[in-house]
Amino acid sequence: MAAIPITRSISIDSDELQESFTRAGGPGGQHVNTTDSAVLLRFDVGASPSLPDAVKNRLAVLAGSRLTRDGVLVLRSEGARSQLLNRQEVRERLVAMIREATIVPKRRRPTKPSKAAKAKRLDGKTKRSSVKSLRGKVTD
Repeated sequence: MAAIPITRSISIDSDELQESFTRAGGPGGQHVNTTDSAVLLRFDVGASPSLPDAVKNRLAVLAGSRLTRDGVLVLRSEGARSQLLNRQEVRERLVAMIREATIVPKRRRPTKPSKAAKAKRLDGKTKRSSVKSLRGKVTD
């Protein structure tokens, strides 16, 4: 079928997605709770040939509890009354999540405060301490 573009170099095939439709819960007008308008999208992250391993690992961390033990990402959308709108919304959320997983986080370089910065901090603490000590009762 058609490929869903994620980035310039990554795209996933729509055959990798499994969509099932259920009845939307909650209040609603006529017709909303009687049709299968809620969409449950399943994407097998571990078995996807389209994603590099690094992206798969970051996606697993981002997914959190939405990832099953088998490595399947499960997303649900039932906000709209239309099944088509719910399908579009859940696919957009999947694409956004994968795009976020493609961003490599910047490594933190540990730093130490300089001697001047330490001295300035301690000087400020001393001044504040003297100000507070002068707020006490006046004694002659």
